Amino acid sequence: MCNGSYLSQGLKSPSPAFRGDGVQRGLLGRAVPCRWIPRGQKPGRGAWRLPLVMASLYHIYVALEEEIERNKENPVYTPLYFPEELHRRASLEQDMAFWYGPRWQEAIPYTQATKRYVQRLQEVGRTEPELLVAHAYTRYLGDLSGGQVLKKIAQKALNLPSSGEGLAFFTFPNIASATKFKQLYRSRMNTLEMTPEVRQRVLDEAKTAFLLNIQLFEELQGLLTQKAKDHDPLQAPELHRRAGSKVQDLAPTKASRGKPQPSVLSQAPLLRWVLTLSFLVATVAVGLYAM
Repeated sequence: MCNGSYLSQGLKSPSPAFRGDGVQRGLLGRAVPCRWIPRGQKPGRGAWRLPLVMASLYHIYVALEEEIERNKENPVYTPLYFPEELHRRASLEQDMAFWYGPRWQEAIPYTQATKRYVQRLQEVGRTEPELLVAHAYTRYLGDLSGGQVLKKIAQKALNLPSSGEGLAFFTFPNIASATKFKQLYRSRMNTLEMTPEVRQRVLDEAKTAFLLNIQLFEELQGLLTQKAKDHDPLQAPELHRRAGSKVQDLAPTKASRGKPQPSVLSQAPLLRWVLTLSFLVATVAVGLYAM
């Protein structure tokens, strides 16, 4: 048996998990932010982009946290069980209600790449719970690392209230210091005992998690950049945002359809950058975490 200190070190840098097959270099190259900021593109319909991304995150975190709860007393995961500090489901439910309205559960999209991600989390939780370590590490610590910065950028891009409505996902209210918490998480990871074979499977699963995130990243990129139609199937009729105390419908009226909406849509290039950066924090979490 070897303890988790080697696992922590292996996950801290992506190289050990990805070296030898060319995956690391290729995927990092495909996740460059500038790909989501087409040069010269005029502002268009796009205020729903952030809610679409967060809807995918909602499905993913529901699955992840259901499997964590299933295995919270399993010694292969127990040391990393921090529901009050890390779990995102409740925060994302608040965000879904903000963006999609009171009937958000009927309105939020569920994309194919999101479904594949969810299925993998369910499979791991039920058959190889030790591999949950890789998924929890990739998601939680990546989001924790960049949450506050992303929240501020999104607030500015979408003119959202400073109270944080619509962006609860990015806030970890029960973590006073992200740096100290990550140190604690590492130390807990170091207490995990596993054979060299299991350790390698966890490192391989980190690569799988990375691939699933990249697939989701690219699918959403395609959805977000597709040519606008008269009726956009991704635009839920109840999707809205609040600006201060005012609620504004994001679906354009017939009179305004096709015209730039300066309060939100003129920010589309910045918003695309926000989304890109958000997913880089999540999908390339290992690299950010090592910084």
